[in-house]
Amino acid sequence: MTALKKAKLIVARIDVSVALMLMLSLSAVPASAQTYIIDPMHTFPSFEADHFGASFWRGKFNKSSGKVVLDRVAKTGTIDIEIDTASVDFGYDKMNEHAREEDLLDVQKYPTATYKSTSIKFKGKQPISVDGYLTLHGVTRPVHLRLNRFKCFTHPVFKKEACGADASAVIRRNEFGINYALDFGFSPEVKLAIQVEALRTD
Repeated sequence: MTALKKAKLIVARIDVSVALMLMLSLSAVPASAQTYIIDPMHTFPSFEADHFGASFWRGKFNKSSGKVVLDRVAKTGTIDIEIDTASVDFGYDKMNEHAREEDLLDVQKYPTATYKSTSIKFKGKQPISVDGYLTLHGVTRPVHLRLNRFKCFTHPVFKKEACGADASAVIRRNEFGINYALDFGFSPEVKLAIQVEALRTD
């Protein structure tokens, strides 16, 4: 074998090795995470609170914002939500006014509530639960969200991917410093039911 042929063979082997390394490095890179912006027209954190053990007050927050980042291949993601506490809505003006006062939400001092995830649990490519921290009334505590429903689809109006979920959790309002009427026998337990939809940014 001539020196020229040997040189060509060495170059060919190097090219193959480089190509193999590139293929391996590309296959090791996870799919890029997708970012979704909360759709405020279809996102309403709702709640149910005890009233004398006889019935429930049910309400929701009308203004919320934030984003969700999901990588369904790597099974990771983040959720970052902000709620305008003054947007509380029981469907009854006098109750709305009371809820904004100091003995309940105290919206002048605490105008927002936030939820920031620390981990998302997946089953296959579907997220099924979220762990994170809720900050409400100036207090931050861990809250586990169960995702009862999750679906992504092509939005017929916006012509881009949208994802929606129905989430639920239970908190105790006294752990957030909201103690109004507990001495009357009200239960501190509050059930959360959160409908959320978000639109992909790209």
